[in-house]
Amino acid sequence: MNGGEIIAQILKNHGVKFLFTLCGGHISPIFVGAEKLGIKVIDTRNEATAVFAADGIGRLTGNPGVVAVTAGPGLTNTVTAIKNAQMAQSPLILLGGAAATLLKGRGALQDIDQLSIMKPIVKWAVSIKKVKDIGPTLEKAFQVAQEGVPGPVFIECPIDTLYPKEMVLEWYGAKSSKSAKSIKEKALQWYIQRHAKKLFEDADKTVFNSDPAKPDFPKHKTSDLEKAMNLIKKAKKPLMILGSGAMLQPEKSEMLASSLNVLGVPVYLSGTGRGLFGRNGRLHIRHKRKEAIKEADLIILAGVPNDFRLDYGNHIGGRKFISVNRSKTDLYLNKKPSLPIQADPVDFLIDLAAKVQIYPQEWFSQLRERDEKRDMEIKNQSEEKTDGLNPVQVLSELELLLDDKCVLVADGGDFVATASYVLKARQPLSWLDPGAYGTLGVGGGFAIAAALVYPDRPVWILYGDGSAGYSLMEFDTFQRHGLGITALIGNDACWTQIARDQVEFLDSDCAVMLESSDYDKIPFAFGAEGEKVETMDAFVKSVQKAKESNRQGKPFLINAVIGKTDFRKGSISV
Repeated sequence: MNGGEIIAQILKNHGVKFLFTLCGGHISPIFVGAEKLGIKVIDTRNEATAVFAADGIGRLTGNPGVVAVTAGPGLTNTVTAIKNAQMAQSPLILLGGAAATLLKGRGALQDIDQLSIMKPIVKWAVSIKKVKDIGPTLEKAFQVAQEGVPGPVFIECPIDTLYPKEMVLEWYGAKSSKSAKSIKEKALQWYIQRHAKKLFEDADKTVFNSDPAKPDFPKHKTSDLEKAMNLIKKAKKPLMILGSGAMLQPEKSEMLASSLNVLGVPVYLSGTGRGLFGRNGRLHIRHKRKEAIKEADLIILAGVPNDFRLDYGNHIGGRKFISVNRSKTDLYLNKKPSLPIQADPVDFLIDLAAKVQIYPQEWFSQLRERDEKRDMEIKNQSEEKTDGLNPVQVLSELELLLDDKCVLVADGGDFVATASYVLKARQPLSWLDPGAYGTLGVGGGFAIAAALVYPDRPVWILYGDGSAGYSLMEFDTFQRHGLGITALIGNDACWTQIARDQVEFLDSDCAVMLESSDYDKIPFAFGAEGEKVETMDAFVKSVQKAKESNRQGKPFLINAVIGKTDFRKGSISV
């Protein structure tokens, strides 16, 4: 077996079903070997997309997504996406090609110090030195990516560790030293042969582990449960904020939802937590979170740090709060909890619900009344006249048209943030957004992951016309791999989330204006379809066309020409 085939076998043993890549000569044996073993290889048009797709796999399944990219620029193109995965706590393994071990530092094609670039943004970065090290290194990578706080791992795979031995020896010119004449030439041949011998020694003794160990992570104590119970029993207005850090065991999402329904605490959901209770869960409170926090007498943060989204802890102020998080850093970020619990929030909450149940009816009524009032405000705003389609009306209509099993991928600023107020995630793990890093460009990759994990569920990308520019080329990938994905672009010819405040504060629209471009024509270049819509009737009909197209495994793009509103005025985050 060559090194690429060894990697492929280990991936298969770990249950990896998909390998994401953008081809390169350095790494060809990896994806060729994977395909031979029945692993579906998805080749994208951008390395960042490949990483975003692997990130999506990690979020939706809890198992590391795997991506292979070529050396040099292939690797550096992944940096933003890898950092996004790190901050989102997504388990991921990045296999990066590299110059041959014999040529490191000698000016080989695409040879750079890759480890120094990747070490700050991954949990573990390592370079393969010998073929026999591939197996143990990759086995450890799966463990590191999942244990504790999940995250990305980088393995540098030099080209001569991946290709067949005879081919590498031919590259080296190390097959024979008989042609060497001078002492210098003989010495060089001796050195090359010695290096090749070490590179390949015991390569055939790789042990394949068919029963990978389960990852370890922090566990709560009985005393943690008792202390939390005492605080909750005394509270008259408890409130829970549950985020992506509470969804690191996706297989337990339904059990978590059931347990929280028993516990009976009102819950705000964020990140991959959206959709945990379905479309209309009785515990789910959607609007005016800041006001609810100020009125609560106990806050429970489940997988949520006190970062900018909670004004660095200022929203909580001096109120008592319990924080449960795998990450010690996130647990204490900006504010010390009244009760800090370093543990997996899922297991803690399931055990907590088995011991205490409350349902503060008066508090729920107060929160729901506020939700209903805000929903009515949104309805009224959806009826306002705008130049172009009212984006709130477009999204309100889409909310009625979406299938119950659909998955929503959020990739954008103003239009997509508006969608987060209007659209309701249908099921657990049916909403994917960048996370704390706020990265634009996740749309194509996340949608690919969702379409692969849920082949029987509609997948929608919600794009702003700015963010769409990062991954519209992936319609080629969607079409080639038969992925029925719909993209909805809110096209107002502007980077509106930035423009709204920039124009007001700085009296300039420099660098924030776009054209009202015909994005709907792009899918046709790849054999897919799209439509530009400028009326609500046309929008409704286009949604139906998209659904039919998706059922046939074909992607579709809706280019909705929208106007501007003050729906999110003053909401810029910096």
